[in-house]
Amino acid sequence: MEKGPFSVEWLAQSSRGGGAREMPGNPERPPLQTLPSVPADSPRDREAAEGRSPGHEARSGDSAPGRSRTKFSAAQLQELERSFREQRYIGAGEKRRLAAVLNLSQSQIKTWFQNRRMKFKRQTQDAR
Repeated sequence: MEKGPFSVEWLAQSSRGGGAREMPGNPERPPLQTLPSVPADSPRDREAAEGRSPGHEARSGDSAPGRSRTKFSAAQLQELERSFREQRYIGAGEKRRLAAVLNLSQSQIKTWFQNRRMKFKRQTQDAR
């Protein structure tokens, strides 16, 4: 008895490579093409292509693998702190605005707010 498409037996056989079975009425699709790489135009694009982001220092050879610590400028910190005083939890729109104004990524903004909330929590707990 021939098993229909997507039955357990049909899937098991097709996943083992037991004959290239095609879905009835579905012609085989051509393979996906990859896009050629495009040269980076702006300094920010070049930094992204090199795995860096604005505000990141060059890494020394003896540090642990991963991303280096972001050095926020005084102006960036002032704007982030002002925004934090207004609202401790940042919305998507404000996150996009701050990222654009401060030339940081949205994930850097999100992480700064998470860290700042933890600092605030420690400060309020220590004050008790």
